[in-house]
Amino acid sequence: MSESEQLDRARRLELARKAFKEFFAQCFWSWNENAEITEETIPLIIEGLRHHGGHRGYQIAAELCP
Repeated sequence: MSESEQLDRARRLELARKAFKEFFAQCFWSWNENAEITEETIPLIIEGLRHHGGHRGYQIAAELCP
């Protein structure tokens, strides 16, 4: 994996973690508030943002897509 790919993965993971915190009450209320957000959970974050995050959530979901 190249350095730019690693940076992109790290950036996506950080964005997913921030979105989870910001949209917790709106999108992820049924999750454990201290859930560990990993690369494997990013698709679930994207889905939650698309369905319940409004316009801003949808925009963040688009940024999270590979």
